[in-house]
Amino acid sequence: MIIVTGATGRLGRRIVERLLTRVPAERIGVTARDPGRARAFAERGIRVRPADFADPASLAHAFEGATRVLVVSVDKLGEDAVRQHRAAIEGAVAAGAQRILYTSHAGANPHSHFEPCRNHAATEEILRTCGVPYTALRNGFYISSALRFFEHATESGRITVPADGPVAWTAHDDLAEAAAAILAGEGSFDGPTPPLTAAHTLTFEDLAARAGTLLGRDIERITMSDNEFRGQLTNVGVPAELPDLFLGMFTAARAGEFATVDPTLQNLIGRDPLGIDAMLRDQLRLSSRIDIGCGAP
Repeated sequence: MIIVTGATGRLGRRIVERLLTRVPAERIGVTARDPGRARAFAERGIRVRPADFADPASLAHAFEGATRVLVVSVDKLGEDAVRQHRAAIEGAVAAGAQRILYTSHAGANPHSHFEPCRNHAATEEILRTCGVPYTALRNGFYISSALRFFEHATESGRITVPADGPVAWTAHDDLAEAAAAILAGEGSFDGPTPPLTAAHTLTFEDLAARAGTLLGRDIERITMSDNEFRGQLTNVGVPAELPDLFLGMFTAARAGEFATVDPTLQNLIGRDPLGIDAMLRDQLRLSSRIDIGCGAP
């Protein structure tokens, strides 16, 4: 049985939908902290069980009978994230899984300027030593993370953020398709995959230009200093841990940490990844639901 965790989240839900086109529902199991939110999957014949990585005792029942377990990374930071990922990996090993998959990041690196990428690197090290074959899906940076900063651009005509660098922004839909293909055995990867990214890199200036075209108005990209950015977020009451998190994304982009493009995603999904206009149209409609790209959506 293929188990997908976090199945009610933004990425997990899409993965399950695409997996259903490849394998029978009875071969799929999903977990969620609130199984009620996965009722639609249960009605389609998928096994639904409760699981919470913060409660390791819940995982034995959740992962029972698993041959493959996809651990969708949690939307947490630092030691809390790594501890929960470790619990999920150990739970999958104990359940007898023959392969563990994990939604990592194309920029995973213990020395990254962006904290989630350091967390992903730490989790990949746990996988490397878990004693079971594993695949770390090195997903490109979610385009939704960039669009977080466009929430007020439609009214103001401006996006004011720190200096950035090129990023291979990538769509949830494409990454879900790739994950489903690998889970179904259509692609074989041991260890980290090559970066699963869109075909081109874009800066915030590029994004502002394209978003302005789609919205029918000019959007000016204004650069502010790192200190101004941090202070602005603090002044509007953003939780204390988030200004440095967001700033780390820009610092890492300036260092070129997210600039790699690779054909692996295209090969897995059998088509070109979504272009920037298609991604922006989708995300601008969903701006009230944008995540920060730490882990699970």
